[in-house]
Amino acid sequence: MTRRSLLLAALAPDSHPGFRFVDVTTQAGLQFRHNTGAFGQKYLPETMGAGCAFLDYDNDGWQDILLINGSDFPGHKRQRTTLHLYRNNRNGTFTDVTRQAGLDVELYGLGVAVADYNNDGFEDIYVTTVGQNRLFQNNGKGGFVDVTAKSGLGARHAFSTSALWFDFDRDGWLDLFVCNYVRWSPELDVRCSLDGKTKSYCTPEAYRGSTCWLFRNRGDGTFEDVTAKAGVFDSTSKSLGVAMFDYDRDGWLDIVVANDTQPNKLYRNRRDGTFTEVGVRSGLAFSEDGKARAGMGVDAAVLDETGYPTVAITNFQNEMLGLYRGGAAGVFADVAPNSSVGAGTRGTLGFGCLFFDPNLDGWLDLAVINGHIDESISRVRPEVRYPQPPQLFLNAQDGFSHDISHAAGGFDRPIVGRGAAYGDFDNDGDQDLLVTSNGGAPTLFRNDSTTGNKSLRLKLKGTKSNRDAIGASVRFECGGRVGHRMVKSGSSYLSQSELPLTLGLGPRRSVDRLVVDWPSGKTEEFKNIASGSVEITEGQGLKRL
Repeated sequence: MTRRSLLLAALAPDSHPGFRFVDVTTQAGLQFRHNTGAFGQKYLPETMGAGCAFLDYDNDGWQDILLINGSDFPGHKRQRTTLHLYRNNRNGTFTDVTRQAGLDVELYGLGVAVADYNNDGFEDIYVTTVGQNRLFQNNGKGGFVDVTAKSGLGARHAFSTSALWFDFDRDGWLDLFVCNYVRWSPELDVRCSLDGKTKSYCTPEAYRGSTCWLFRNRGDGTFEDVTAKAGVFDSTSKSLGVAMFDYDRDGWLDIVVANDTQPNKLYRNRRDGTFTEVGVRSGLAFSEDGKARAGMGVDAAVLDETGYPTVAITNFQNEMLGLYRGGAAGVFADVAPNSSVGAGTRGTLGFGCLFFDPNLDGWLDLAVINGHIDESISRVRPEVRYPQPPQLFLNAQDGFSHDISHAAGGFDRPIVGRGAAYGDFDNDGDQDLLVTSNGGAPTLFRNDSTTGNKSLRLKLKGTKSNRDAIGASVRFECGGRVGHRMVKSGSSYLSQSELPLTLGLGPRRSVDRLVVDWPSGKTEEFKNIASGSVEITEGQGLKRL
């Protein structure tokens, strides 16, 4: 074991991890409550929750917040609920600008993906729903316009969940991948029961699956459905989470999909506009004992200096989280069963998960957001709770040491957790966290560092590549260590984290060397970059912010 991992292994649960999460939801002005639409019929969508996003919709350099909401079901109208967009006031508070931004829209929303799909310099919003998904184009004047029909994404009704933007064909335009869950409607609702008497929520096994969708950006504001042509059509899937990464390190983006009670999928990019599904071959499809689990959320990242990716997938109660570590042969091994992560997550039901660096030591840690699907579960299984506390696992370089949630602040409070996203909303250089609750209020955790560790905040802007530089890979060297990050859409569960990268430097005050591999295939190198915030424009160099 390394010296650092020995120290972390000895870290007591009550020790201070070098930062603390402080719940600032109320003082930040986030007055929001999620509407499940429940009215006693136990409809499946009520269990899903909704996502959230950090985005800079007005290009002022401060992260704003978008919260997705459900709605009442037809015929059972009690209230009107909409999306909520909060503009960052740059002083730790937010203002609700939903109405003036044109997002005062009622829909049964689930997920969100944010990106500048038309390369005009402003971030656009795609919202997944039970019904018709929506694409909202940023008009550059503080508002959004619904261009769903105009873009060619209309006339498609489904039970859609997570989504992401990525340039799979490297033509400089962001394409769209959308997860769909099962074929459900009020008319197709199936009656299930835990006690043989009262209706409960069915598992997805009671419903037929539904294929994911892939839409290619034509570059003229419209999209082409290439789901079948690209090789991703699969009507057996029951997809909830999606993440992008370069699984085989060939410079082309691949996709991993978390499926509920069906094998997880890994779509390897063949670099010719098509994909090959290699989930079983790669080792990502099943648990270590060969079972398809209830995959919910997913994230992928390089956690150490090897350059090989690791994939985390949250699962149902008693299934534990899957923590798949990649190797040279393109094969993943689930290391959770023999780690504290496996033991720590076996008794929880996980949804959102994400790799990030809250203590700015340069190593990505793992947050897991938990909560059961049925509020009456304790009557049938007294040992299981509906609200469950989130968890945070510290990266010890050669494995995650243990759950430090109790030392991290507000993570010891049980919630009915669902989505999660990170973003530096107060521009102090560290990553704050936003978590959603099914049928409840969100939680905004401000990250208060106590170590004095430094960071380099990095905003990438594509020219030949897509404007947001989604898919750009960054390698950075700092004090003899090597770190890896990627600008990405998707990941977690139904949510979107900020696009700027945070490179934790520990006590050091500069990055010795930084290499950017742009989606276009161009590579650029920079040296001796002081901590703080910088912007790198493809082919045009670096400037401080």
